[in-house]
Amino acid sequence: MEEKMINATSPEMQNLSLEEQAKLLPPLTDAEPDEIAQAAHAALYNKKARNIKVYRVEGNSDIADYMVVGTGTSGTHVRALANEVDYMMELRGLKCKNIEGRDNSSWILVDYGTVIVHVLSREAREFYNLDKLYGAPVAETSEDNE
Repeated sequence: MEEKMINATSPEMQNLSLEEQAKLLPPLTDAEPDEIAQAAHAALYNKKARNIKVYRVEGNSDIADYMVVGTGTSGTHVRALANEVDYMMELRGLKCKNIEGRDNSSWILVDYGTVIVHVLSREAREFYNLDKLYGAPVAETSEDNE
């Protein structure tokens, strides 16, 4: 999967807010699942999520084609990450189908149909071990995204 994250270091993008950057990107209303997964990855990355991984689960799951998993550093950060994914995707024209655990500070699931985003605390991620369930990621960001 080719990375299409916002390049915050480019001179054109450095002076733009995340909202302005999102508006420069193509809408996600008719996007393929891999594009939606990349957009979710970028939203998590830009909000400093840790250990972000994108898994292609098409053929292994009846509910989605991609799973995006990211870790927050605190309960507040977990909620902020889920809200940021929802906000940035909506800026690009894609509304989530459902958000589970919005009031939870350890695991929030944001459902886009073909893509499901899991935002977990470090403890919840270790306990539930979704990474083992999904296999090898097609894209990932290291633990220390600071």
